Amino acid sequence: MYKKKPLIVFEGIEGSGKTFHINNVAKFLKKNKINYIKFREPGGSKNSEIIRRIILKKKSNFNILTDLFLYMAARTENIEKIIKKNYKKKIILIDRFVDSTMAYQHYGMGINKKMIILLNKTSLKQVKPDFTFLNIVSMQNLKKRKNKNRYDSFNNRFYNKVQKGYIKLAKNNKKYLIIDSNKKINENKNLILKQIKKLI
Repeated sequence: MYKKKPLIVFEGIEGSGKTFHINNVAKFLKKNKINYIKFREPGGSKNSEIIRRIILKKKSNFNILTDLFLYMAARTENIEKIIKKNYKKKIILIDRFVDSTMAYQHYGMGINKKMIILLNKTSLKQVKPDFTFLNIVSMQNLKKRKNKNRYDSFNNRFYNKVQKGYIKLAKNNKKYLIIDSNKKINENKNLILKQIKKLI
């Protein structure tokens, strides 16, 4: 019944519900005995998790370019250690991917767009997402997380810029579905699972 092996990404700012929804999709796939792998960015492979701890440490105070290169280093490790061997063989679920770099580092921090595109192209080669769920949330409904990292300390103005960047990336693109996290959670769960069934 389910034969396709897409690479599916869940994007969104902190507190938008993306991690909840990716975990819910993983539960659905497990229940139906469908092969998949799931990981987060930054993080995933052993080396990428080490880089994640460095990037997100509350006391870290990197130059914005250093930040970008660390994210790209973590992604390159995942491409080599996880994605290449599973691409088109298993369903791949990723909690944040290339759009996060563009949304945060370009739209949020102002790093040159062409540089980010070039770095991603160099790292990804032939790998590309088949579909992206973008979780958006109004700033007044932004939930403060219990487990906070360095990125939780930015103000709402920054997150607003990042989210608007995400929306620009998703606009008029059939490979995106915008999930309004201000709506009821069960409504969004059903919407996502309906799309997942189409994709696989």
